[in-house]
Amino acid sequence: MSQNKDVVEIDQVGFAYDGDLVLEDVTLTVRQGDFLGVVGPNGSGKTTLLKIILGLIHPLRGKVRVFGQPPERARHLIGYVPQHADLDSSFPISVMDVVLIGRLGKAPRLGRYRKTDRQTAEEAMQEVEIYNLRSRRFGTLSGGQKQRVLMARALVGKPDLLLLDEPTTSVDGRVEQDIYELLKKLNEKVTIILVSHDLGFISSYVKHVACVNRRLVCNPTNEITGDVIEACYSGPVHMIKHKCEL
Repeated sequence: MSQNKDVVEIDQVGFAYDGDLVLEDVTLTVRQGDFLGVVGPNGSGKTTLLKIILGLIHPLRGKVRVFGQPPERARHLIGYVPQHADLDSSFPISVMDVVLIGRLGKAPRLGRYRKTDRQTAEEAMQEVEIYNLRSRRFGTLSGGQKQRVLMARALVGKPDLLLLDEPTTSVDGRVEQDIYELLKKLNEKVTIILVSHDLGFISSYVKHVACVNRRLVCNPTNEITGDVIEACYSGPVHMIKHKCEL
């Protein structure tokens, strides 16, 4: 994949909720092929940053461009994986049907999904290794399986940028490692921005880390020092390198 294009350009962006400043003077460039991890304490503005990139909210000041366009015009080029499944677990919907939701806007407005939509959904499920679950009821899946379904739903639209908001919060360490290994593989074809609370885990996978705590500092992972972490979290933080038993 070529890596000479700017996918996301954020220039001196500020944002506030009810007058409370959440982001201040945030400047960030994400290039094609990057795998960016966004970390920071709770309430630091990480999810707000994703919403701005998606065009769901607009900054008070500053400029945002996604693929050279205003974010809301580039939304069809973005896949989004939320922190939690936005589906009622008791609702009788199959994995295939959940994944096909990602084709809305690309499928015909009236009528049933086309054969090509179903083929694309099958390809996305194979890519995230859940094709064998396609007929299962979504609500019966484990946390890790549900996250893979949500990833397939995001990928079925053939995005050029994949945004993930703490996708491993509800899974154990082994499943978390599996998901990050999958994302590393997907990064060969798609640019990724991942919000995480776990710098120690993601540092083995991402290429750059953006530390957000109202302001932003972006570094290659091999330049993340204790001073950078303490500045981001406003105090001492111990990085723990996770190790999963195989």
